[in-house]
Amino acid sequence: MRRANAEPYEANGDEDVPFNTLKMQDIDSCGAIRAGTMRRSLPTSESLSTLTTDGRLLFATRIIRLFAYGFLSVVLVLYLVQVGLSETQIGLLLTLTLAGDTLISLWITINADRIGRQRMLILGAGLMLFASVIFAITRNYVLLVVAAAIGVISPSGSEVGPFLSIEQAALSQIVPDRQRTQVFAWYNLVGFSATATGALAGGGLAQLLQGAGVPALQSYRVIVVGYALLGLALGALFSRLSPRVEVPSDQVQPANTRFGLHRSRNVVLRLSLLFAVDAFAGGFIVQSILSYWFYVRFGAQPGLLGAIFFGANIMSGVSALLAARIAARIGLIRTMVFTHIPSNVLLMLVPLMPTLPLAILMLLVRHSISQMDVPTRQSYTMAVVSPDERSAAAGITGIARTTGASLSPILVGPLMASASALSSVFFISGGLKIVYDLALYYNFVKMKPPEEKEAESMTIRGRSKM
Repeated sequence: MRRANAEPYEANGDEDVPFNTLKMQDIDSCGAIRAGTMRRSLPTSESLSTLTTDGRLLFATRIIRLFAYGFLSVVLVLYLVQVGLSETQIGLLLTLTLAGDTLISLWITINADRIGRQRMLILGAGLMLFASVIFAITRNYVLLVVAAAIGVISPSGSEVGPFLSIEQAALSQIVPDRQRTQVFAWYNLVGFSATATGALAGGGLAQLLQGAGVPALQSYRVIVVGYALLGLALGALFSRLSPRVEVPSDQVQPANTRFGLHRSRNVVLRLSLLFAVDAFAGGFIVQSILSYWFYVRFGAQPGLLGAIFFGANIMSGVSALLAARIAARIGLIRTMVFTHIPSNVLLMLVPLMPTLPLAILMLLVRHSISQMDVPTRQSYTMAVVSPDERSAAAGITGIARTTGASLSPILVGPLMASASALSSVFFISGGLKIVYDLALYYNFVKMKPPEEKEAESMTIRGRSKM
């Protein structure tokens, strides 16, 4: 039997304890953990002390990359409007951006373990630089489409490209087993914080330049050039990773392995289908589209848009950090579903708010719980597949999400003509996401990850000692 690289938990009152650190004498006559046996497992900065130099580099690249995504996304649609593209052209461009990313990222992620994780990460940074340079120097729609399809551009401000899947696999390899979930929680927190800071910086810089008399188009182009420079910095950091992030040579799968999967293929395909539905729903409300909605509905300026999404992403980051503790109590799948459904109800309430402050407040409340499914989803995927399938599983489920997200913006394009029509995306997205939540619960609530199975087993063995 393989040993799952996961951190089993059992809850007892206020104690959340990693089960793989316990001995039988730590379990009381009821099969529960004795009070005071272990410290609380709410993710703390102590979990980051286990990071090696490679781990710290991967956190740094995450910060730079998500800052760049937030920096550009808050003005991306405004830039394309200034370039002269129509609403339909913008919707198609955003769709092709994500569709092209799907194909490129699929090839990179399923080959990363065999060809080299570091090489593929550097390639991804190069594609990020390529796309931004083309966006900065031309108004030609065909060239913009080519750059969007081949390069790495994030319309949503969230992860795109091959980076996340490869980094998750590398982090799972270089951190202690019992720290994986907590490290993932911090990994998501720094990402959301970086996106928030990037959105604030991008919107603020554009408004500052326009206030100084710089034309709107040129102010947005400065943001695009800044994105290119951040892509260059990202590649430089990836070049400093050590061979320890690579798969050991004796574990590299043969080139003819189908999509890098074997025993977990069915589970990964089922998860991928559901994740694609969730991402398709999320594609209706990517950050660029939400920015445009706030602009046409309430006349929000770039500086305010940056502040809105700074707050939204900070709230998302905090919610991701708290997810580990909730999962310790109720399990990964229940955490994903029971926090996601309320957040989607709140999403559908945003366009019903009569004033800008109330709409912002509802969005921020929604983001305070909306991303609790992210570290839990990542941890669940890594837990229910074999260790030698992790890169492929992360890549394929990530590609499924990108594919789903790529199909939505083209449907949003015709709705961008008016604020009232564009408001419908909140209801479409929220409704579809609730359908996803219910389907995920129905299909996977009984398929527990190894840590939850082990927790149950330890409880039963403790009771049998009576």
